[in-house]
Amino acid sequence: MKIESALKTNKFKSDQHKAMLNIMFTASWLRGKVISKLKGYGLSQEQYNVLRILRGSSPSSLCAKDITDRMIDKNSNTTRIMDKLIKKGYINKCRGEVDRREVNISITEAGLELLKQIDQEEPIDKPNYLNLSDAEAGLLSALLDKLREEDESVSSQ
Repeated sequence: MKIESALKTNKFKSDQHKAMLNIMFTASWLRGKVISKLKGYGLSQEQYNVLRILRGSSPSSLCAKDITDRMIDKNSNTTRIMDKLIKKGYINKCRGEVDRREVNISITEAGLELLKQIDQEEPIDKPNYLNLSDAEAGLLSALLDKLREEDESVSSQ
């Protein structure tokens, strides 16, 4: 669907403005697709993100700050999200042996099994709603990275 149809307008201030609205609209559309998929598993997108991060570090654990740094949505309340995942039995939290203030988080077998089940339904690296070839997806990723370049140069100063 073209952005003009989705927003029911063809009046944009510029191609830059149109691209910005298209990105925002598409991000919301993708988020809705992911939320809908995860709802059947009793997970929020943020909870799924934490599980995905911990699976990537497994069998090693991560501290809460490292998980927060890797989150897609940097405004997420990682502590609250992790507390919910602990109650569901998908992650463990334990105090560091050397520094008792340190909290280490790891994914449980139940968490790994849940991710495996989600991946079998629809592989996360090839969602059926992403109507792009690998080459198109690579180009899109490169363009989105370019969009954020200024932000990276400002944060590294």
